[in-house]
Amino acid sequence: MQIAPHLHRIGNDIVAAYLVDTEEGITVMDAGLPGHWRDLLAELASMGRRVDDIRGVILTHGDSDHVGFAERLRRERGVPVYVHPGDAARAKGGPKPKNPTGRMRLGALLGFAAYSLRKGGARPVWLTEVVEARPGDVLPLPGAPEIIGMPGHSPGSIAVHVPLVDAVFVGDALTTRHVLTGAVGPAPAPFTDEPAEALASLRALLPTHATWVLPGHGAPWAGGVEAAVDAVERAAAAH
Repeated sequence: MQIAPHLHRIGNDIVAAYLVDTEEGITVMDAGLPGHWRDLLAELASMGRRVDDIRGVILTHGDSDHVGFAERLRRERGVPVYVHPGDAARAKGGPKPKNPTGRMRLGALLGFAAYSLRKGGARPVWLTEVVEARPGDVLPLPGAPEIIGMPGHSPGSIAVHVPLVDAVFVGDALTTRHVLTGAVGPAPAPFTDEPAEALASLRALLPTHATWVLPGHGAPWAGGVEAAVDAVERAAAAH
């Protein structure tokens, strides 16, 4: 689905990934679940593009619902997959802390579980090789993506600012649809390693002044990064 010029989303409000489309090729932001491969092919076809137009994948962190089809692109097409070194082991299937889940609603939880299973979430395909992406880097990929350190959800969580599309891709630094409750609107994401650190990291997004804030879970936010961060901080203070 095209959400703005040069900017596309695959998946849905439960799990999403994004494509930045330029004349130089395509940059993929997160890779969802393994079954999103078919969604990727369908979206590329609707754009008049091919898999060979993809120049790189950037993972905002190494959780299984973000690594998705990244290894398939790397292995079959030689597409580099960029990950912060703090999450490289996680993206390769390494250990992950067990975090308290907090509030849950049965309908939302079952919806997330069913969608994940349908998209191959029970059989994650972990990375075997990654390319390091560090805060401050401007990667040699379409859109000149800039890496912003966002530790908290995981040690190597990042956001990616792409001025071309006036967007910042935030992964699980925040959510606009809580996968365990179904609540909508900017809020802290569940399954976060260090919630206080994650909340403090949001301030690093403000200098981008981006209009679009694009999370891995929830609807795209077009109300500006300042309003999104303010809403998350208020939601955190209320709980």
